[in-house]
Amino acid sequence: MRPLLCLFALVPCTLHAAGFRIATFEVDVTVPLGHSCMGGGIAPARKIVEPLQAKGFALFGGEKPFVVLAFDWCEIRGSAYDDWREALAETAGTVPERVMLTSTHVHDAPVMDPEAEFLLHDAEKSGAWKSLPAPEPKDAIQLASVCWPDFNRLCIKRACQALGEAMRHQQTVTHFGMGKAKVKDVASNRRYVSPDGQTHYNRMSRTTDPVIQAADEGLIDPWLRTLSFWDGDNPVCAMHSYAVHPMSYYGSGDVSIDFVGLARELLQKEMPAVFQIYASGCSGNVTAGKFNRGDPASRVALTEKIHAAMVESLRTTQRQPLTNLGFHLARIALGARNTVGFTEEALRYRLNHEARPFGRAEAAMGLAWYARVKSGHQIELPVIDFGPAQLLLLPAESYVEYQLYAEGLRPESFVMVMGYGECGPGYIPVERAWQEHDTNLHDWTWVPPGSEEPMKTAIREVMARPQ
Repeated sequence: MRPLLCLFALVPCTLHAAGFRIATFEVDVTVPLGHSCMGGGIAPARKIVEPLQAKGFALFGGEKPFVVLAFDWCEIRGSAYDDWREALAETAGTVPERVMLTSTHVHDAPVMDPEAEFLLHDAEKSGAWKSLPAPEPKDAIQLASVCWPDFNRLCIKRACQALGEAMRHQQTVTHFGMGKAKVKDVASNRRYVSPDGQTHYNRMSRTTDPVIQAADEGLIDPWLRTLSFWDGDNPVCAMHSYAVHPMSYYGSGDVSIDFVGLARELLQKEMPAVFQIYASGCSGNVTAGKFNRGDPASRVALTEKIHAAMVESLRTTQRQPLTNLGFHLARIALGARNTVGFTEEALRYRLNHEARPFGRAEAAMGLAWYARVKSGHQIELPVIDFGPAQLLLLPAESYVEYQLYAEGLRPESFVMVMGYGECGPGYIPVERAWQEHDTNLHDWTWVPPGSEEPMKTAIREVMARPQ
């Protein structure tokens, strides 16, 4: 039996319009104190260092508008992802397929997965795990929590209000811009080869190990890309994207937008007339570990490097008249993980019997994905096609190989790939990672081996040149 079922549906559409307009909007999505961060994997919010924002735009002028919204959240999963898209689509007068949501994936921020939270509530009513010893004698058994669904609904309402207000103040768009700049000494692949020739996958977000620091940066996409919108000679909106896990240090409950968000906000202050957005690229296996010691000084240095690349990317931007838009959509049904310890039965046992709160929370997230797969759910891979440029959204923690693959399919074009779309699958690795026993796949991975082929097939379909 094949471990993976994949189905594809390609939906092409080309829009021709005499005039385009953009509505930029932002909304505060800062979690309340006490709310879980990273799905319960780290300390809950105890202090707001910087407010979390969702920043985006709606693009009008064709048959149906597009909405793109980037969150300073860790992830959005399950029905939360559906609810956001449906509500924003209704507000903008479009369809959910044309609403592209992405998270920067900062960790001192929420994972929105209502189904996982409901599973936890049901499990904790039974209380089977309460009879187990705590993981350490000094630890008290605690309730687990992934997210607060009511807070998510409140944020949706706020965002729709912000979008509705922005639509009353639309700006003309005559051109779009394409720029890119190399980022120096930020990204490094989790995978590296040590001097003894051994392959390792333990280069995490921060390290002080000189061997790990000295290893080659590995496979990355070195380019930060900027897609911008202009009214004549005046830039109106700039969206930047770079493939790296955006954490310098985290885990204490100090809610932060970290170095990518800080770079974005610094540029926003320097260019107040240009609405600045940041979206993380496909970086499930890319961190700042080679260059990050996990301290405040590293956060400052990483912020400066991303900011410098943003400035250079804007400086080198080339403009093109915006005359028409294309829209392409592939649908893919990724399976549920079936390896030892990750079957539905194993996850349900963990949900009801594991003493660690995050162990139960993670099992709940895995079970929520299982239920979505069993319902026949298909993940959507949308592309906005500007002709010389394409904006592609890929799901979850896709490995950087998928971003590089998409770019390679259109080498003559400016391809911007955003990761962290629908995040229910967790990591989406390439087959080499399974074969080399990538240690990151010991958790947070709910798709089975064999996912690379259907992912690349869907990317080929959606990135195909118009006939």
